[in-house]
Amino acid sequence: MRHQKAGRKFGRNPAQRKALLRQLAISIILHERVTTTEAKAKEMRGVVEKLVTLARDDSQFHRRLVMSKIDHEIATAKLFDVIAPRYVGTPGGYTRVSKLGPRRGDGAPLALIEFVA
Repeated sequence: MRHQKAGRKFGRNPAQRKALLRQLAISIILHERVTTTEAKAKEMRGVVEKLVTLARDDSQFHRRLVMSKIDHEIATAKLFDVIAPRYVGTPGGYTRVSKLGPRRGDGAPLALIEFVA
């Protein structure tokens, strides 16, 4: 029984899972919307929201914290300069997950995750 075991595993080991979520977070920061499976979108939501919360306070310390998590200079710059200033007065809820229906190849449920305007 998996009582009190939070988080999805995606059939990957912890290092692969962390890399997957990091790359998806970079993609949503760069493109501001990503189509992926519903489970990955829901799991990624928490990762991206924490990054935006850190980026709302633009300081060298927070930039280094974000860089330690995603390790992508262009994404970090866009997060601090473009995305985070939109949400300075907003206490959370920066992303939206919209269900799109089944994927054509294998029937996996797809979802669109995007930043709320």
